[in-house]
Amino acid sequence: MSETIHSRQRNRNRMLLLVIFAVFFGGAILAGALRFAGWKPEGMKNHGELLQPPGDLRKVVPHLAAGGEYRWEPAARRWRIAIAPPVGCAEVCVRLAHQLDVVWQLFGRDADHVDILWIGTPPPAGAKTNAATRVLRDDPALRAALPRLDAASNADTKDKKNGMGLPVYVIDPNGFVILRYAPGADPGDLRADMSKLLKLM
Repeated sequence: MSETIHSRQRNRNRMLLLVIFAVFFGGAILAGALRFAGWKPEGMKNHGELLQPPGDLRKVVPHLAAGGEYRWEPAARRWRIAIAPPVGCAEVCVRLAHQLDVVWQLFGRDADHVDILWIGTPPPAGAKTNAATRVLRDDPALRAALPRLDAASNADTKDKKNGMGLPVYVIDPNGFVILRYAPGADPGDLRADMSKLLKLM
C-alpha cells in the first residue's frame, strides 16, 4: 500500500516538474521557432527592405555641393533619408521632393533629427525643399553604398506615378544604409518606419 502511495507521489512530482519546465521553457522555444520561421509582431515589421548587410559609409566623408564636409557624427543621433537621382530628373524629382517634404514635416518635433540628402543632381527648379535638405556632391563611394540604385528589381514594378519615383534609402546615425524603398513605394511607409526609428533615440 505504501509503495502505491509512494509511486503516485513520484508520478505527481514528475508531472509537476514537466508543467514547470513547459511554463518556463515553452515560451522561449516557441519564440525561437517563430523567429527562425521569419514571423515578426505587427509593430516590429518594417515596410522598407532591410538591407543585409547594410551599406557602410562610416569612412566616407561626403562633401556639400555648397562647400564643406558633411560628417556623420553618431553622437548627434541624426537619421538621413537619401536619394541619388539621375541626371535630367525633372518631374519625378519635383514630386519626390514634395513627398519627402511632407514626410519630414509629419515627424513634428523629431524632424530636427532627420536630414534629407540629395546626392549628385540637386533638386530641380520648382522642387519644394526644406531646412533639412542637404545637397551633396556626386561621389562614387556614396553611390556604391546604395544597393540597386540603378538596377530594377521585381519590387520596382509598382505604380511609380502614385509612389516615390526613385529608390529612397534610410541611413542611420552611424553611417549605415539600413533600408531601401523601391521606386513606387508609398511615402507613408517611409514615414511609418522612420517614426519607429526616431522613437529609439
